[in-house]
Amino acid sequence: MPGNRDIVAVRSRLEEDLGDTVSRRLAASILGVSHTALARWARAGDLPLVYSSSGREEVPVSALLDLHEAVEQERASGRRHLLEATLSYGRERASRLRVRDLLPSGIDTTGHGRAELRSLAYHRALARRLRQPMIDDALHTLWKWRDQGKVDSHYADRWEEVLRQPVAEVKRIISEDATSARDLRQNSPFAGMLSEAERRKILEEVR
Repeated sequence: MPGNRDIVAVRSRLEEDLGDTVSRRLAASILGVSHTALARWARAGDLPLVYSSSGREEVPVSALLDLHEAVEQERASGRRHLLEATLSYGRERASRLRVRDLLPSGIDTTGHGRAELRSLAYHRALARRLRQPMIDDALHTLWKWRDQGKVDSHYADRWEEVLRQPVAEVKRIISEDATSARDLRQNSPFAGMLSEAERRKILEEVR
């Protein structure tokens, strides 16, 4: 139900109660894998870990929910080794990713503007496989940020205008190398939609 703001509001409240991160042990339990397996995937760069307010390395709730949903889709299709298959898709996409092809030709990728170039490469990679359900998810994220006061109303209004456009137009806007697009990408509701392996490859190659 991509247009239902009430569902987004309820999910937002539940995520606030849960917190931004969960322990690796709880994440392993939710995903139905061993703690050892989860730790192995984290070391390999397949699963993001961040420091919680208590200083422990934990799994972001957003990443956990995305993985859980992907595993459920794999289970519905009758496949085995569900989480391993899901994570391998991210590694395969990362291996095919040519980061330099996503950047303006002849540009200096060092020094000032590195964060902007990483964001540009990220969104151009995402645009190549952008589909309507991903745009719906981004809209839900935007509504959640509005509800939690995490985004300036100016950028929220502009993003909502963009996300109401046809898929082809959304692809064009998020891929533009223009000041207006750079400003939008600083508050992007598409964050987290590439796999951790793809995200790390962009970070490593744009220095």
